[in-house]
Amino acid sequence: MSGKGNYVSSWHRAFLIALVVLLALLMIFSRGYRAARRIHIPANETEQKTDTNMIQGHAIPLPDITKDMLLGHIDPANDSGFELIDETYASRSGMYMRSAAYHAFLEMRSAARDDGVSLIILSATRPFNHQRRIWENKWNGLQVLHGNVIATDIPDPMERALEILRFSAMPGTSRHHWGTDIDLNSLQNSYFESGEGKRVYRWLQDHADSFGFCQPYTARGKQREDGYEEEKWHWSYRPIASEFLHAYQEIISYGDIRGFDGDETAKGLKVIDHYVMGIDQACF
Repeated sequence: MSGKGNYVSSWHRAFLIALVVLLALLMIFSRGYRAARRIHIPANETEQKTDTNMIQGHAIPLPDITKDMLLGHIDPANDSGFELIDETYASRSGMYMRSAAYHAFLEMRSAARDDGVSLIILSATRPFNHQRRIWENKWNGLQVLHGNVIATDIPDPMERALEILRFSAMPGTSRHHWGTDIDLNSLQNSYFESGEGKRVYRWLQDHADSFGFCQPYTARGKQREDGYEEEKWHWSYRPIASEFLHAYQEIISYGDIRGFDGDETAKGLKVIDHYVMGIDQACF
């Protein structure tokens, strides 16, 4: 009887020890799995969304995105999320960018300068009313379009809007509303095709991604079938802009794109589908 009791007691102890070891192994495995998940580059969209907010190992703070932000109904001068761009780095005073995007630009500009390349901001954040002035000046023939085209010479409103949309966004649809996008050095593609401009563009192509910047409007092709003509000067801070783009898809409708001359053409031309979303895949 005593021997059998000792046998049961020994078996019980062995079972408990095995159970403790098993639980410990499960805890170790679980911790290792969670650690692996943190460093794994995932394939699904939700996890990629987190990765796009990491640049050089640093998390990028994101604003609480509202419909007004997406449509450009903002005042960057009185918004703590924006910073005034130093005139040293710009073609004129009074321009703003979102803080994270601005500091990323400063880092990129410093690296470019070390390589003998100068980056100058020509345009940055443009609120709705600013974009409306640009659009309506073109719509009403007050500003000549590319190739000396006058928009008022085009009587059909859809055709007129299409001509303006080659290079200018409708108010409420511009990425410049978001405080993440900038125009650099020149507003002519020809500048970037030779000499100093070509050197600038090659540097941006090689290095801008390291600082979180991408070119939304590359040449049309497999990477980008719709949208504006190529803009070699337009660069976007992807970690924040990609979040604005996703939010735009989710909460903006064609009924929100209004308040300017020619706004009745927005839905018929599918400006959200073809222009807001008509960007290079690298900027998603």
